[in-house]
Amino acid sequence: MSIIAVVDYNMGNLRSVTQALQHVAPTHTEIKITSDADVILQADRVVFPGQGAARDCMSELQQRELIDVVMQAAKTKPFLGICMGMQVLMDHSEENGGVNCMGLYPGNVRHFEGVIGRRDAAGERLKIPQMGWNRVEHTQDHVLWNGIESGSRFYFVHSYFVEPKDATLTAGTTDYGIEYTSAIARDNVFAIQAHPEKSADDGLQLLRNFTQWDGQS
Repeated sequence: MSIIAVVDYNMGNLRSVTQALQHVAPTHTEIKITSDADVILQADRVVFPGQGAARDCMSELQQRELIDVVMQAAKTKPFLGICMGMQVLMDHSEENGGVNCMGLYPGNVRHFEGVIGRRDAAGERLKIPQMGWNRVEHTQDHVLWNGIESGSRFYFVHSYFVEPKDATLTAGTTDYGIEYTSAIARDNVFAIQAHPEKSADDGLQLLRNFTQWDGQS
């Protein structure tokens, strides 16, 4: 029996993530929504979802004593961050006047306001948050991209984007007035700003790849 732990810290769309994982996971895989440190650390794979504000996210993780647990999981087993679960892996976020994040990777989380152009190349006005479908261009080969063409469309809902200090961390980019990092990957960690559980066949393929991933890129 393989176990995938979905980290529950009251900040993620756990139901849709779990249902999508159950749909694509191999037979004899158990999906556990949990805030129990032992369950997370004993799982074969860990999914770290999230939505909402960075300050609230960090506060919930602290109250549940999960920061060290998530950090340990991210260093030791196949790990998938989704949306806010990607952003808080950075050092710092501009959100809420400035929030210190988990610091797994050097980098900042920046607001689109004042950074993106007001219109895209077709002259369409860009709204904040970015909400809807957009393309993800692959910038490195990765097992989680298997069966997904570069430039495939994923579903996004966000006003902030990650800006890693190390460009080699970037696994995918998206254009929304600027070209920004929309996926990161290193060793056993992969994280994406989009919501794969809401991204139709390509999103399900990414989750399917994760459920079979051994943590090697």
